[in-house]
Amino acid sequence: PRYNTSRLYLRQTFGLGGEREKVESDLGQLSGERDISRISIYAGKYAVQDFFDNNAYANDPRVDFLNWSIWGAGAFDYPADNVGFTWGLTAELNQPNWAVRAGYFLVANQPDTNVYDLDIINRSGIVGELELRYQPFDRKGTTRLGVWATRAWAGSYTDAVALIPQNPGLNANDTIPLTRRARTKWGFYASIDQELADDIGAFARLSWNDGRSEILAFTDIDASLSAGVSIKGTSWGRPDDTVGLAGALNGVSPGHASYLANGGLGLTAGDGALTYATEVVAEAYYSLRLAKGIYVTADYQFIGNPAYNAVRGPA
Repeated sequence: PRYNTSRLYLRQTFGLGGEREKVESDLGQLSGERDISRISIYAGKYAVQDFFDNNAYANDPRVDFLNWSIWGAGAFDYPADNVGFTWGLTAELNQPNWAVRAGYFLVANQPDTNVYDLDIINRSGIVGELELRYQPFDRKGTTRLGVWATRAWAGSYTDAVALIPQNPGLNANDTIPLTRRARTKWGFYASIDQELADDIGAFARLSWNDGRSEILAFTDIDASLSAGVSIKGTSWGRPDDTVGLAGALNGVSPGHASYLANGGLGLTAGDGALTYATEVVAEAYYSLRLAKGIYVTADYQFIGNPAYNAVRGPA
């Protein structure tokens, strides 16, 4: 066993006056009241998704969807170590109908490691997000638009494949360490959640990254589209139960696919060869409330063309 502190940070909130709102006790938050118009600053260790790429119906694998490309933006290679946390600074301006936030974070010193790169001037991650809130027909809805970039020590998929003819007996997984240097990877995501009825909500996400250099921390996805619904159990007498249904389509860039086809391995993909096809995901879950704070969930997932390989699966 290895001890890990997941969250250890300071939060300072500056109220700007005006209308106030009640806050329920939740992860990282005590109950109370606060100004709706406020500036909040967070400094320390936490998960980037604590403040970015949130969604009302697909956001937390403790209580809703489990598939990475459904509970989060699949192509968002957020700054993190190999268990999903990082040190950083986030500032947020919140207003009644919108919010804007930005963060600056440490990145890992190479793909899939728990060692941070401390050259914070030359290698780091930045994330920015605009959140818009609205109520069509008195039904709550939110759109979040995010952009991000990481400057990190990583290899190039195309360069790794190009080195294979010059090094007989090696494959792309052997050559990619030879291409590692400081590289910039960037992308964007859009997340929408919309209440459709008192007990039904829908969501969708779109995400993309440039697909040129190695995935650093999350999963081997360069483009992803997901959507689904969340249904409370009021109609069958179980108002605290939840049913979730969702699907996702995931893909990688041509350079990334060539790397996998030539023996390259990613964080979660690669088996020495590749017959490329879009990965197709379907997920359903039923969350049963046993008592306050205690739930039991059954989850089913179908994955077609797992890791983009048409000759594998379905799983």
